[in-house]
Amino acid sequence: MKDSCCAPGRQSQPAEAKVQSGPEKQQQRACGSKGKPPSEDIVWLEGGRSYCGTTRVVIKGDGEERRPARVRPFGIERFAVTNRRFAEFVEATGYRTEAETFGWSFVFKDALDPEQRANTLRVAEVPWWHRVDGADWRHPAGPGSSIDDILDHPVVHVSWNDAAAFAQWAGGRLLTEAEWEFAARGGKDVIYPWGNEDPPDDAPRCNIWQGRFPDHNLVTDGYETTAPVDAFEPNGYGLFNMAGNCWEWCADPFRVRSLSAAGKARDAAARRDGERLLKGGSFLCHRTYCHRYRIAARMGRPPDTSSSHAGFRIGYDA
Repeated sequence: MKDSCCAPGRQSQPAEAKVQSGPEKQQQRACGSKGKPPSEDIVWLEGGRSYCGTTRVVIKGDGEERRPARVRPFGIERFAVTNRRFAEFVEATGYRTEAETFGWSFVFKDALDPEQRANTLRVAEVPWWHRVDGADWRHPAGPGSSIDDILDHPVVHVSWNDAAAFAQWAGGRLLTEAEWEFAARGGKDVIYPWGNEDPPDDAPRCNIWQGRFPDHNLVTDGYETTAPVDAFEPNGYGLFNMAGNCWEWCADPFRVRSLSAAGKARDAAARRDGERLLKGGSFLCHRTYCHRYRIAARMGRPPDTSSSHAGFRIGYDA
């Protein structure tokens, strides 16, 4: 397994880039009308004895080893939060995302035109990611791009802090890892939301990479970047896109409970950076490179990080 295709933390920017100081924590209180979706868009689950992780570990050092968990009754939205809903939140509250405050975000190379690729800074260790000034949730590929034609796609370029602010406004919260995995399995003991079979490139089951990453995307699933939040078949609980499309921020800090030296080092680095957990993988994942669209797979990033493949989903207390 090679290094992750996933975006680096915001501090991992090119050395020659001019670094703006981070935004002060926004102390905005939720205001305006609440953004809770229609009741039919929330699935209520009873919870019970459960687990996180897997006995079939694929990526060592990520902390995906199986461990027991107990899940209390909770609600989860069928869909990731869309651009349309996030726009309603911003309109109601005046909220400004961290990507907007910093003035830039990470954009995957294939979303950029040749001129943008030539004139934006790449991240050395993952050169398919570019730091793009002016990239944010409204402008997912930077200045000149818009969400007008993708209002039903998941909102991206949102940090953990942005996601938590939206969740408060919506009257909900971010999901725990145990809740997220419980919901993603759809009542079964499976590797993927649909079962245990890995989807071949010519028969996609979710929005991931097809072909050879990062240079040749066959796009047999029909989507070069994000897809509508209701694309593909839902899992056994009626939840859409619990694998691929966009990473989803969860409530938990990113922890690696491991006895190995590599695991301990990863855990120490994550704690030092205050990393938060993401689940589900994205349109960039592929089994030959970043096999993180499995339910047990996980990733940690600092809470102010934003990119063109990270969004979120909302949960609710019973």
